[in-house]
Amino acid sequence: MFSKLFKIATIAAVAAGVAATPLPASQNLAARGYSFDNWGGIHSLSGFDNFYGSSNFVGHFSSETVVKHETEVVCHSESVEIIQQRLLVLQEMAKRIITEQICEVETQTIVFEQFHASLGSFSDDLRHTSGHAVGFDTGIASHFSSIVSHSGSLSTNSFGFSGSDLGKQYVVPSGSNWNPSTSPASVGAAFSAAQSAIGSS
Repeated sequence: MFSKLFKIATIAAVAAGVAATPLPASQNLAARGYSFDNWGGIHSLSGFDNFYGSSNFVGHFSSETVVKHETEVVCHSESVEIIQQRLLVLQEMAKRIITEQICEVETQTIVFEQFHASLGSFSDDLRHTSGHAVGFDTGIASHFSSIVSHSGSLSTNSFGFSGSDLGKQYVVPSGSNWNPSTSPASVGAAFSAAQSAIGSS
């Protein structure tokens, strides 16, 4: 029992230290500065850099424009299983898009790693270490229903935006229980526990 409590206290203390320490700039910039346009002579990578830019592989955006709605967006708690179901649908849809609409395995790899890293940066938002508000781009999210056509096949038309548009229609839902005094430590502990679970999988 004592060893369990000691382990939990240690994780919380380490996590609090991690949450309080900003990431070195070199880590934030580690994925930047590379070009994948026609990388390795692969034709399907033609124009790759046009989306986020050759110096922005992960899709970082420098600022957000918070938009106001007539009806305020407020978070509300659902069963965690409901949330997990929907996120699993998004996960499998991402796999479907990558495997059905890209044939070159090298391009599949690069595009997935870009997607994985850019989605992973949301973790910094959640832990309030990125400098961005915790929200989403409603303009880009509004295209979700257009990913699949009425026939059930994946759509191929352009949605008319690029990665540089990310953050221009930013919505920050209210209702979060974030407390500047206590949340850095508790969220840091949650992050550390999740990372431990990932590491033991």
